[in-house]
Amino acid sequence: MNSAAPTKIPKYVSSCLQLAVLLEVSAYPKPGNVHRTSNFKETRYEHFLASSVALAPHFEYAAKRGILVAHGKISPDKIGIGKIIRDATMSTGRWQRDGNTILGTTILLSPLAVAAGMTFDKKEKLSLPKLRQNAKLIVESTTPVDAVGVYDAILVSKSGGLGKAPKLDVMDPTSRRKILEDQETLLDVFDIASGYDSIASEWVNNYPITFDLGHPYFIEHLKETNDINVVTVHTFLKILSEVPDTLIARKAGLAKAREVSIQAKQTLEAGGLTTPSGKRHLLKLDRKLRDSAHKLNPGTTADITSAVLAINILYGYRP
Repeated sequence: MNSAAPTKIPKYVSSCLQLAVLLEVSAYPKPGNVHRTSNFKETRYEHFLASSVALAPHFEYAAKRGILVAHGKISPDKIGIGKIIRDATMSTGRWQRDGNTILGTTILLSPLAVAAGMTFDKKEKLSLPKLRQNAKLIVESTTPVDAVGVYDAILVSKSGGLGKAPKLDVMDPTSRRKILEDQETLLDVFDIASGYDSIASEWVNNYPITFDLGHPYFIEHLKETNDINVVTVHTFLKILSEVPDTLIARKAGLAKAREVSIQAKQTLEAGGLTTPSGKRHLLKLDRKLRDSAHKLNPGTTADITSAVLAINILYGYRP
């Protein structure tokens, strides 16, 4: 599963990442999340479809910035990843009425879009180790201005379940000034959050859940089932079973997040979507996680599942 570099790299990269977003939200029944057969009262499947459309020009722009870095025309600290995330978040807000649908996905996929532009530039087949190496370079080259851009994106999206940070809290109006005064980069800010937020941890630690856990599992089970819906749901469950969802942990506590992880593991062990018993486990878990307050919504796991899909699609997977 691989593909040679396309002629029009930015559009190709953008299309790959859009497809990842669409496949992730369409996978069903993905417990506790919106999918093609289930909505929340205020958030519908269509909101995610609209958001994927909104992301297209921003992922394309991100890939173009990566190409400029590859050509030596700009340095990595001039990419403007914070602006890319902020502008993409503002666009998703203009294309649908629910506000925050995929902020976490946008934060995870934006560096991958830049890295893909850098990696594909040599007109060669994509190397996942090179993609990951370039993503690391991008993250480590972020600036205080990038940090402020992401803070703006979080406020624009009106994200819930953030909790209160011990330092440089997003909701603290003085945080932006402190970031700029103390020259705290976006990597610095995510390092603070990495202990209680898996998306921040992916940034800081070079995407270990995406590349080391999700990707191998996705490849192995795609060979077994050749069914993208089954593989996406099972990849989601695999990640959830091994990494307690930090959105649940912030809303309902770490003990509850761990309990959900145990139930995800039991669902997979019962066969998931491939057996009648597994399906019963899955539907029971889905009902349990659909509480009216959304305290048990494994939204962070869904975001990371999108990143797993993204790197596989960039690598050549086609449904």
